[in-house]
Amino acid sequence: MKCFYYLSPTLADTGRASDDLHNSGVNDWFIHIISKNEAGLQRKHLHSSNYLETLDFVREGLLVAAIGFLLGLIFASFISLYELFGTEVPLIAYLGIVFLLTCFGAWQGGLVGISTENKKLLRFHDEIEAGKFLILVYAHRAEEEKVHAMMSRLHPEVLLLGLDPLFYNPFCSPKLV
Repeated sequence: MKCFYYLSPTLADTGRASDDLHNSGVNDWFIHIISKNEAGLQRKHLHSSNYLETLDFVREGLLVAAIGFLLGLIFASFISLYELFGTEVPLIAYLGIVFLLTCFGAWQGGLVGISTENKKLLRFHDEIEAGKFLILVYAHRAEEEKVHAMMSRLHPEVLLLGLDPLFYNPFCSPKLV
C-alpha cells in the first residue's frame, strides 16, 4: 500500500477528485484531505485528515522514548555501579527505573509532537497555508496504477506531488514526484 500526495487548488476540484476516487472503488477511509478550510470540507462531506497525519506525536514520542530508555540504562547503571541503595537491589528495581524513564520520555515526546506539524507535511506546508488542499490517497498495490491513471486523466489540475511507500513509518519522508 502506498500513499499518494495530490495537491488540489480549490475545494470544488477537491470534491470532484474525491467523488471520482470513490467512483473508481477507493473507500472513504483511504482518502484524507488536509486543509486550512475544515468547514468547507465538512460542508462538502469530504473526509478530513486525522491527528496521526497532521501532528508529529508518534515520531516525537518514539524518539524521546528512545532517549528516555538510554537515560534509564545510564541511571540504572550508575545506581548499580556506585551501590547507592546498597548491594542487594533486585533486578526489578533497575527494570522499573528504565521502564519509568522510557515512559516519561514517550509522554514528553508526545507532548512536543502534539504541538508540531508532521514532518512528512513540511514540504507541503506553504501550499496548505496558501489555501490549497492536500489529498492523501492510500491505495493497495492492485489499485495504485488505476488511481494514478484516473487522477491524471480526469483531474490534470490536481497535481501529484509525492509518493510514500512507507507511510506507516513516521521516520521516512514521501518521495517527491
